[in-house]
Amino acid sequence: MSGRADDFDRTISFAKVALDQIEALRISAAPRHYELWYHYATGYNAPLNAAINDRLSQAGKLSTEEVDRLHAQFFAPSRLGEQIESIGGKVAGKIDQIMAVLDAAMGSTSRATETLADASDQLGHAEDANAIHRVIGDLLRTVKEMEGSNRELEQRLGASKGEIAKLQQNLEELRSESLTDPLTTLANRKCFDDALGRLVEQAAAHGQALSLILTDIDHFKRFNDTYGHLTGDQVLRLVALSVKQNVKGQDVAARYGGEEFAVILPETPLRAATTVADYIRRAVMGKELMKRSTREVLGRVTISCGVATLRPADTIHSLIERTDACLYAAKRSGRNMVVCETDPEVVPLDTKRIA
Repeated sequence: MSGRADDFDRTISFAKVALDQIEALRISAAPRHYELWYHYATGYNAPLNAAINDRLSQAGKLSTEEVDRLHAQFFAPSRLGEQIESIGGKVAGKIDQIMAVLDAAMGSTSRATETLADASDQLGHAEDANAIHRVIGDLLRTVKEMEGSNRELEQRLGASKGEIAKLQQNLEELRSESLTDPLTTLANRKCFDDALGRLVEQAAAHGQALSLILTDIDHFKRFNDTYGHLTGDQVLRLVALSVKQNVKGQDVAARYGGEEFAVILPETPLRAATTVADYIRRAVMGKELMKRSTREVLGRVTISCGVATLRPADTIHSLIERTDACLYAAKRSGRNMVVCETDPEVVPLDTKRIA
C-alpha cells in the first residue's frame, strides 16, 4: 500500500491538523507534542481523544504542562512494560510469601514430629497412670497447635492464591489491551500481523484454504473534513460493528489502518470469503449515520472491499498485495462494491489508488 497518493495525502492532512493545533494553542512544536496531536488527528486512540476533548470543552485550551502529562499518560514507551514489570514483581512477592508460609509449616511439622517421638519414648518408660496422663496431655496440646497452624496455613495460602489469580487476570488484560484497537475494539495491526503469519503458516502446512478481506471506507476524509473527528470516530465504530456482526469464532477482524479494516478467514475459499465481504458491505450500507450532538442525519456510509485467497507460492506480502489490488479495483470501479481476485476489474498492483 506504500507509495500511493491517498496514503500520502491522508498523512499530510493529519500532519496539518497536528500543526494547526500546536499553533492554535501556542505550545512548542516538540516531537512529543506533534506525536500527541498527530494521533489525535487520526482518531486511532479513543481514550486520548476523549481526554483531550473533555479538557477542551471545559477550558477551551490545553497548557504545555497538560499536553506533556497527556503524552506521558498515553505514549510513554515503557508504560506497558512498567505495568507488566510491576505485576511480575507482585507475583514474585506473593510466591516469596507462600514459600515463607511453607517454611513455617515445615518447621511446625518438624517440631510436632519431635514431640511425637519424645512422647513415644516417654510412654515406653511410663511407670504409672499419672505419667501416662501427662504424656497424653502433651500430645493433645501438640495436636491442637497443629490444627491451628494448619488452619492459618490454609487461610494464608487461599488468600495468596486469590491474589495471584487476580494478578494473572491483570496480566491477561494488559496483553489484550496491547493487541486491541481502543477505538473500535477490534484487533489492532500488531495482532493482525501476528495472526496472519500464524494462520498462513498453518494453512500452508495442512493444505487448507485461507482468504483475506481488505475494506476501505469510501470518502472517509470528506466525513472528517465536513463533520469533524468525533463524527469520523463514529463512522469507524459503525463499520467495526458491521464487521464484528459478520465474522465468527476462528476469523480475525482487525483495524488495518486509519479507515481500513481486514478480516482473515481460515478454512474459507474465495467464493465464500467474497460472500462474507458482501455481507459486511451491505451491513454498513444499511446503517444510517446520525451526528450525536445535533441528531442531524448525515446519510449512509459505504465501503469498498477486496478479496483474495492464499496460493501455494504465496508469501504474506504477496497475499496482502493481491488483496489490496482487488480493493483498489473496487474503488476505481465506483466504490461500494466487492471485487475478488478472479474478477476482470482487478488492475496491476503498481497503479495509483483513488482516495
